[in-house]
Amino acid sequence: MEYGYRKRLNVPYEQAVERMQQSLKEQGFGVLCEIDVAATIKKKLDVDFGRRYVILGACNPHLAYEALQAERELGLLLPCNVIVYEDGDESIVAVIDPKVMMGVVENEKLSSVAERADALLKKAIDAV
Repeated sequence: MEYGYRKRLNVPYEQAVERMQQSLKEQGFGVLCEIDVAATIKKKLDVDFGRRYVILGACNPHLAYEALQAERELGLLLPCNVIVYEDGDESIVAVIDPKVMMGVVENEKLSSVAERADALLKKAIDAV
C-alpha cells in the first residue's frame, strides 16, 4: 500500500531540507517540529543510523483548523509528516498522503480537507 509521495533529488541533503521547507512554506505549511532521526537514535541507542534523516512536522493552519472542527481528536494524526534523507550523493524527499492518513477516521467531512491537503503537499514535493 502506498502511503506517501516521494522524489529523488540530485542535491546534497542540506539543500534538499532547505528546498523542502521553502516549498512547504509556499504552499501554506509551517514546520512545527523537526526531528533529527540520526541524532536521536545516536543519543538514545548509541547506534549510528548511517545517513542523515529528518522528519518535518508540517501543518497548514487553515486546513488543520477545519479538520479539527470536523473531528476533535484528529490532532492524533497531525501534523503531516514530511521526510528528507540522504541517499549517497542524492537526497530523497517524501510526504504523507493525507487521504490515507485521514482514511482511518470515519468522518465524511474530512475527505475534502484531505483532498486539499493532498493537492498542496503534492505541489510542494513537485516544486522541490
